[in-house]
Amino acid sequence: MAGYGQPGQGGYAGQQGQGGYGGPQGGNQLVFQWFQAVDVDRSGHINAIELQQALVNGNMSKFSEEACRMMIDLFDANKSGTIDVNEFVQLFNYINQWKGVFQGFDKDRSGSIDLNEFSQALQQMQYRFSQTFVQNILTKYDPKTCRLTLDNFIVVCFSLKRLTDSFKRRDREMRGQAMMGYEDFVGLALGAHQ
Repeated sequence: MAGYGQPGQGGYAGQQGQGGYGGPQGGNQLVFQWFQAVDVDRSGHINAIELQQALVNGNMSKFSEEACRMMIDLFDANKSGTIDVNEFVQLFNYINQWKGVFQGFDKDRSGSIDLNEFSQALQQMQYRFSQTFVQNILTKYDPKTCRLTLDNFIVVCFSLKRLTDSFKRRDREMRGQAMMGYEDFVGLALGAHQ
């Protein structure tokens, strides 16, 4: 898993079963070792900050705190703000799936996606946005180069799906328009409700 989203190496390899937790269900020993390396306090759980220390983009920058919090929230079944080793395995698989999608659009293998690559990705995902809107998204995440790294690609795609699904529930006539109150709009934007 070189490059994109690769958990850091080192740490506790070979010290399995310590710290009060066993290996993941399904027996993925390499992922278990990565989990142990990330779980610096040996609690059997990792939070977004610990996860951020382990994940890197293709350009060797760390995943953003926003991306790590979003992914912890996605896989944190008991809503404790942390994930255990089995949830980490699910998260690991999720990142690898997105990594495959990302690499499919990163035509120049730069480790980031530019305006043309991102526009193609959005079109293939059935989104129809203006070039100005797409450029604004890229500028939001990287004002200098206007490119998306893997972590930001995951955040944007997840957010687009969540907002689109929520909007469609309100657009009963499927016209691309929905009436909503201000509180409903803010709740959707903040992810406070569906």
